[in-house]
Amino acid sequence: METKRAPSGGGPTGAGSRVVLAMVGLAATLAVFAVWFQWRQTHRCLAFYGPTVAEAIRKAPRVEVWDLQPSGDRVRAMRTRDISTAAGLVHLRHGLVEDANFSWRQEAAAPLPPAAWDRGLAFFDAEGSTPAAVLAIDAEGEGWLTVVGQPGRIGLGRIRRGLHAWLAGLDAGQPAAAPRAGF
Repeated sequence: METKRAPSGGGPTGAGSRVVLAMVGLAATLAVFAVWFQWRQTHRCLAFYGPTVAEAIRKAPRVEVWDLQPSGDRVRAMRTRDISTAAGLVHLRHGLVEDANFSWRQEAAAPLPPAAWDRGLAFFDAEGSTPAAVLAIDAEGEGWLTVVGQPGRIGLGRIRRGLHAWLAGLDAGQPAAAPRAGF
């Protein structure tokens, strides 16, 4: 009596290989979509900040908030506080590099006077002696943000209310838990 043997599996079966190819194709399509989607959410911020500043905002091990005051034709930090472990900082970092949080339609014509800038965020690299990036913020006035040492500014837009509340929480010595909307 002869028994039938199953095929040895040497060649691909039609249905199985189509499923595998479909899965690989779907994975590649989703990967391309994910890259495009992330680029679409951050391309304006990356152009405004530049790659070095954007990287510092996202990954700097030490972050300080500065209270700024005019000093002649410049601005200087009157008080600095390390906020590297402040609650909500992760959300702030993410919000600062997401295009939708800013008002890109506002035209920034002439430079603002030094008195307009009231807050600063300093992002320090691993060495920590000099900030890798400093953002000056007009939180109390019209609502602008600029990178110190670079031309241009952007409107705070959606991030303004959450940023203001977060900074007020820091000032009050409360945990700086920021509302998620706008961050």
